[in-house]
Amino acid sequence: MGQDHIRYDILAQDALRSVIRKVLTEVAATGHLPGDHHFFITFLTGAPGVRISQHLKAKYAEQMTIVVQHQFWDLKVSETQFEIGLSFSDTPEKLVIPFNAIRGFYDPSVNFELEFDVAATEEDEGAEITAYPIAQSETTADAGTDAAAKSGDDGKKEGGSVISLDSFRKKN
Repeated sequence: MGQDHIRYDILAQDALRSVIRKVLTEVAATGHLPGDHHFFITFLTGAPGVRISQHLKAKYAEQMTIVVQHQFWDLKVSETQFEIGLSFSDTPEKLVIPFNAIRGFYDPSVNFELEFDVAATEEDEGAEITAYPIAQSETTADAGTDAAAKSGDDGKKEGGSVISLDSFRKKN
């Protein structure tokens, strides 16, 4: 079998991340989420380009899940990252999250979710991607817990389709 010089795995990952980018861009333009939509976004706190307060970094050393629902502000989306203001235990925080740092994206209102295998360092940029249901993390940030409680979402998710890009890859 030949070597994949095109790098379909990276192209597929970029395409799926563009879904998140487009959704967040539309929310930033309108200033609110349509209907009952809200998002659980899990990201690696130590990934290159992530900017969060030292307090949050100490509390969530590896990964963190935020909920974008009722109380957020200053959502700005660029080609490579997004910035958002959220409140954690009544303390306002600004977070900068590169799309490459995102491990999971879930919209429980329509049971849509993506999960990525994210490399912890820039040298591992060619990380594989698998899209499948994700479980609520034990390291969910206070904002996510508060928002989930307000929405009546108990973190339980119904089963979804399992899609693995590995099944489409040629084996060497």
